[in-house]
Amino acid sequence: MQLPSRRALVLSHVAFEDLGSLEAPLRERGFAIETVDVATAQFPLRLAEVCDLLVVLGGPISVYERRQYPFLDAEIACIATRLKARRPTLGICLGAQLMAAALGARVYSGGRGAEIGWSPILFPDAHLEPPQWFTPLVEPGVRLFHWHGDTFDLPTGCAHIAKTELYNNQSFTISNFALALQFHPEVTALGLERWYVGHACELHHAGISVESLRLDAQRHSPVLEEAANRFWRLWLDSIV
Repeated sequence: MQLPSRRALVLSHVAFEDLGSLEAPLRERGFAIETVDVATAQFPLRLAEVCDLLVVLGGPISVYERRQYPFLDAEIACIATRLKARRPTLGICLGAQLMAAALGARVYSGGRGAEIGWSPILFPDAHLEPPQWFTPLVEPGVRLFHWHGDTFDLPTGCAHIAKTELYNNQSFTISNFALALQFHPEVTALGLERWYVGHACELHHAGISVESLRLDAQRHSPVLEEAANRFWRLWLDSIV
């Protein structure tokens, strides 16, 4: 039986940071995917208000660099309208920071330096259970990929569901319709090859070896991809 077609709008900041492992579960559930390059988009985006899912991806800029990148004001307003309407929304890395800003929270440079590489995420409250759909990402042996230097305060009224040893606010939810992820569950070892090229200058200045990142990806990405496939399907099933 063919699923009815639904629409997912993807806000993209750089082409190589794409849907990755999220694309297949979306298509399996009948989503038609449209990607918008927000740097050149004409706001307001009518589809952002009516689509069945809005996905805001990552990128190498900061929320507070609005003078350098004026489109950020329009993008944040777009996300704020979407969240106010309580429509399904997902933000990854920069996308999570933009969601936080849209909800009135502060986004700022992290005081503990850039978090780049593979490490586990932790549920912030040992006395509470994470959402059932989130559990694949916190299973023993699963390491998530991180690439950010900024962080954010937890927006008022949101549920805090993940942290790392370096930065506390790694993920939040709003009821059952919005999810913000500071980390990258969508990456694959092959897809990261584009990241190493696109972020070559940042890696050079940070003194981070591409060879080391590649070896870590080969070691950790197969486990992440399996966990992420389960996570994406469970989360999508919980919102649609």
